[in-house]
Amino acid sequence: MMDVTLLVTKSDYCLPNLQCEFQNLGVPYHIEYIENNPELVSAHQIRHSPNILVDGKLVFRHQPTPGELKEYFAR
Repeated sequence: MMDVTLLVTKSDYCLPNLQCEFQNLGVPYHIEYIENNPELVSAHQIRHSPNILVDGKLVFRHQPTPGELKEYFAR
């Protein structure tokens, strides 16, 4: 099983939409906040929100479309 992390700011307005998309896909995820994770921010050179990490690898630096998510997680 993949370890999916939504790395977002506490004020990211697109988080509810992302959560809905992941629930629709049946992909489990957890949320980490940029403000609480300076090591992840530094390691991945994060400058904005949202970001999606899979198994510790940064796979999206933006809010992906539903199609992008389906394509990525259908693998």
